[in-house]
This record gives sequence, C-alpha cells and structure tokens, in this order.
Amino acid sequence: MTQDELKQAVARAAIDYVVDGEIIGVGTGSTANFFIDELAKIKDRIKGTVASSEATAARLRGHGIPVFDLNEVESMAVYIDGADEIDAQGAMIKGGGAALTREKIVASVSKKFVCIADGSKLVDTLGKFPLPVEVIPMARAVVMRKLAALGGQPKLRLKPGTDQPFITDNGGELIDVAGLSITDPVALEEQINQITGVIAVGLFAKAGANVCLLGTLDGVKTLSL
Repeated sequence: MTQDELKQAVARAAIDYVVDGEIIGVGTGSTANFFIDELAKIKDRIKGTVASSEATAARLRGHGIPVFDLNEVESMAVYIDGADEIDAQGAMIKGGGAALTREKIVASVSKKFVCIADGSKLVDTLGKFPLPVEVIPMARAVVMRKLAALGGQPKLRLKPGTDQPFITDNGGELIDVAGLSITDPVALEEQINQITGVIAVGLFAKAGANVCLLGTLDGVKTLSL
C-alpha cells in the first residue's frame, strides 16, 4: 500500500468515532483531507463541523458540510486530525500544515482527540520532525535565539519558492526547530510556551491524543492512550 492508501484507510476508520447529531472538530493536512472526503459521505448524520484552518473550512464547505465558528460552539464530541509524529503516550508534534495554533484551540474544546496517521508517524522519541513554533512576527529573532539556547536549530519557514516568511491564518510566522530529542515533551511544551512572543508550539503533550488510528500494511491498528 502507498502512504496515501494508508491515510485513506485510517480516514475511513475514523468515521466510526463520528458522533451522530453532533458538531465534529476537523484538523488540517493531507490525512485530515482524506477524512473530510469520507465525512462528506455521511454529512447528513452530523450537525456540522468546526475547522482548524481556512483551508479545511474551504474543503468542508466544498463538500456541502456546514462549518461553525468556534465562538458559537460550547463543546464537541470529538476532534479528528493527523500528526507529524506521535509517541506511545499520545504526545504529538503537529504543525507541518501550519495550523498548530487553531488545531490546539479546537482540540481543547473537544471531549476526545482521535489522531489518524500512517504507521511511519509512530516514534519512540519525538523530535526527528522539526518542531513548529508560531510566533508574533516582531519577536521572531529573539524567539529563535531562545530556541537555539534550548539546543535546537531554528529556521524561519518561508513561502514556497520565495524568501518571504510563511504567514499563518493568524498572521503569525513559523519557526521550525530541528535537532531536538524530546524526551520530556510536557516539560518542553511548557518551557517554550513561556517564551514571550510565542503564540503556540506544535507540541501536543499536556493534552495529547486519546486514541490513535495507525495505518499499517497489516491494517488499521488502534492505540488507546
């Protein structure tokens, strides 16, 4: 099976976690896109969705799925999203798709976080995938110095094919930090969150996934975390 076929398999499996008559939180990225396409097949069973990015909102609306502003929603039964890395405890690195802040916000309102990923995303120690950190633009340089002091190799994310900073849906910039071996993800998440100028860090450890559906060559495996 190709990586895309593995992603499609977990996207189909995630439909079992959709609660009829409820609003569903939906993540951002390639695996989440496969889930949106599957969700479209049962869209009449749900009240609607909350999207974690403008791109996700556009894809949902393109399928005729209602999208609510989070300010209109008190709680959601489930949030379904991918991950760039996940460990056996459910801690994740997210933000490769640049939506980490809104993903954290939407996930925080959901009763359950279901992570969907191909099996290659399961790791013993987080950090091989560069850790995204969203920052206020004027704080970029000072935050990069402090991230370097933590042992990382920070690099500003650029718009593809340009030398201009990538700008998030929130108007922030992204710093990708390579070279970290994250043995205590909760502690590092708290430490980076305390750096003035940081909007959010792509470590989802204090509130990680509750369930992870992993696409493998032997089928979809379920990790209850």
